[in-house]
Amino acid sequence: MSSVRRIALIGYGEVGQTLAADLYAAGLYELHAWDVLFDRPDSVPSGALASGAVHAASSAAGPMRSADVVISAVTASQCVEAARSASGCIERDAYFIDLNSVSPATKAQAAHLIEAGGGRYIEAAVMSPIGPRRSASPMLLGGPHAAAFMPIARALGFAGMRVYSDVVGRASAAKMCRSVMVKGIEALLAESLLAARHYGVEGDVLASLEDLLPVGDWERLARYMISRSLQHGERRADEMREVAKTVADAGLDPWMSEACASRQDWAARYGEFTAHEPLVAMLDAIRNARREPAGVTSA
Repeated sequence: MSSVRRIALIGYGEVGQTLAADLYAAGLYELHAWDVLFDRPDSVPSGALASGAVHAASSAAGPMRSADVVISAVTASQCVEAARSASGCIERDAYFIDLNSVSPATKAQAAHLIEAGGGRYIEAAVMSPIGPRRSASPMLLGGPHAAAFMPIARALGFAGMRVYSDVVGRASAAKMCRSVMVKGIEALLAESLLAARHYGVEGDVLASLEDLLPVGDWERLARYMISRSLQHGERRADEMREVAKTVADAGLDPWMSEACASRQDWAARYGEFTAHEPLVAMLDAIRNARREPAGVTSA
């Protein structure tokens, strides 16, 4: 494949929108997208269509018609279903880049579906938040087609992509094991500081953390990490269930990962409070919201 003209985006959430904006800015590609929420005018993916960066499709098959590259960026729970939808309509030898945060076993399932449909499957593990470096974010590529895709990746602006393994699953294993720590710290900070705020000791807890891990500004970091859980808790919970599968497949009981999934699910109920500044105001907003009338379910 000497050049790329048409790119299909399956999933138009935070990652899909970010990559679409960067590809659109290059002005070289025909961009088409599909998201299960496009049929809901009030959804975030539907609202993002106003930017004009992509042509919206009414089904998964639409964007993939004549696409040279398909980028799958859906929620973890929809990874295999997205691959299944693509397998029946992907162009022969088109690259299918699977950015989804799922277990090695789930990636292997998706790879089988794409390869059976004639596409070239590549797993991609995004190893940082997508926001700061956008399409240049560090991404580990895996699978037998990863090396062949690298010149195209560079041309598309994926400066942080690198070949990690020619075996599907290893890149995802690195991502999943990282998530045990990153999403786990988010969950721990929420639980620790909400309890600390109840007792009025949150300042001392944060100060003591600086002695353990000198990050410079624990209050700022805590607010950022907790807010990510509030904003993306549902998606993170899906990912942590895939992390639990990864840990279980390694022969360990995934106690921490399963508990983290529950806390991330819980955090998603309070997404509206990300607007509160500073950290204490956000914690108080969550605490006040939990003091609900009798008959209303609360964590």
